[in-house]
Amino acid sequence: MLVAFSIAPAVADVDGGVAEAVAEAVRVVRQSGLPHETNAMFTNLEGEWDEVMDVVKRAVEAVAARSPRVSLVLKADIRAGHTGQLTAKVQRIDDLPA
Repeated sequence: MLVAFSIAPAVADVDGGVAEAVAEAVRVVRQSGLPHETNAMFTNLEGEWDEVMDVVKRAVEAVAARSPRVSLVLKADIRAGHTGQLTAKVQRIDDLPA
């Protein structure tokens, strides 16, 4: 399964930033050992249902430790029997004739 998710605290720091809280969530993802990539808007994560959802839950909890309210946006691509799709899906597009 592939999951694209974004977590943000409802309460920003004194400058209106959320980077420190989001960094805690990204740290959880990086320490998970699952294939992942983070960009300016989302983190993409690949693995089995239970392990992916556990990482998402722990990332939310990390942000919740800094904010009394947390926003989570999550999109999942659930396709049994397929792994390595974090890069393979993009490669299939790149391999198409221009």
